Amino acid sequence: MDTKQRILLEALRLFSKRGYDAVSVEQIAGAVGIKAPSLYKHYKSKKDIFDAIFEETAKRYEDFTRSISVPVTDSKQDVVLFENITAEDLVQKVKSLIQYSLHDEYVSKFRKMMTIEQFRSPELSQLYSDRYVNQIQNYHTYLFTKMMEAGVLIKEDPSILAMLYDAPILVMLSECDRHPEKEEEYIKKLEDHVRLFYKTFSCSKTHKTQG
Repeated sequence: MDTKQRILLEALRLFSKRGYDAVSVEQIAGAVGIKAPSLYKHYKSKKDIFDAIFEETAKRYEDFTRSISVPVTDSKQDVVLFENITAEDLVQKVKSLIQYSLHDEYVSKFRKMMTIEQFRSPELSQLYSDRYVNQIQNYHTYLFTKMMEAGVLIKEDPSILAMLYDAPILVMLSECDRHPEKEEEYIKKLEDHVRLFYKTFSCSKTHKTQG
């Protein structure tokens, strides 16, 4: 790992423990084992470091979701995939996504940092809402709308359906962050939630026979 990458990782580790505002450039440099002037050769400011962390986190998440054939940044592309998915395939994809979110250091620590900072900074509060609420809700609202049009899901308000689907997943993810020793328990609840949602709202014959 080169110095530029080490700066990002050590900064993220500090931000996730203390919060963004509580960490100085000097502290980041010290964690890396360099002096602040050396750090400025790579990043012009702490905000520049934050922006680079944000980009790296987003890239890692997108790369992983594509590796499991769920490009969650593109709900139009996912419609075809989810129109014919079985209950157990859906469970495994969601489980893989949550486990990745819990154990990838960038993704998990960035989420923890944002959980802290949402109450301190209006800008980061909005970023938290956009990344962990609005983006997910908009994605599933569109996806469920198209699946209803295709006759795969029963017709209900897609935005409410998205809330019903997303809220328990987000709660269980945050519980795992707070109580990592209970991860297995919450993953099991997550699996049961996905199966129940599938059973309750799926209406296609293909789904009924394969699920």
